[in-house]
Amino acid sequence: MLRGEQYAAFALALAARGVTLRTDADQYQRAHELPGWYDPLEAVTPRSTWTVGDERAAFDQARGGLGSGPAVLRDYAKSMKHYWHEAAFIPELDDADAAWAVANRFRQLRDDDMVGGFVLRAFEDFTSSEVRTWWVDGVCRLIGPHPDTPGDPPPAELDLAAVQPLVAALGLPFVTVDLALRADGAWRVVELGDGQVSDRPVTITPEAMIAMLRKDFAG
Repeated sequence: MLRGEQYAAFALALAARGVTLRTDADQYQRAHELPGWYDPLEAVTPRSTWTVGDERAAFDQARGGLGSGPAVLRDYAKSMKHYWHEAAFIPELDDADAAWAVANRFRQLRDDDMVGGFVLRAFEDFTSSEVRTWWVDGVCRLIGPHPDTPGDPPPAELDLAAVQPLVAALGLPFVTVDLALRADGAWRVVELGDGQVSDRPVTITPEAMIAMLRKDFAG
């Protein structure tokens, strides 16, 4: 995944050769980094706060802003969910030192790949695997399993009614939206990302992906 500044340099290099990217640098960063899409999708995604940088004081301020209870930690672009108990899950935000220990371990693991700052997201109880949806110009064109759980097909009851107008309003040309079913029956946005950096689940053929892109980006 290119960082925002790397994508901007990529766009400039192509522009010098007469090529204009379908997704410009600003659109890429708004999709790739959580602060770029969080406010428009706030109603359908877990409550979040974030820092600029990785200082303890900023982390504590963001932690206090989210309130009490459990939370999930990530940076602007990525979590370390495969290190769940040591670098992702915070059991209680009020336990300042324990929360900072998780953040510090996250920072160590992300190292030079850390993007932006810490993001704290209120923990929600999900009862389904994540579903990855693919959107072109604000319209959902393809639905499949998340690449991490390719054997879990999307449930038939997936409801995008609350999400569709919010994603459309972002005005982004090509994004993915990962959703999961919360225990109360609400579909929640776990992540929005630029479609160019997303893995293709093995259950979606390259031909299906190419056909979707050819149709919707034609002209």
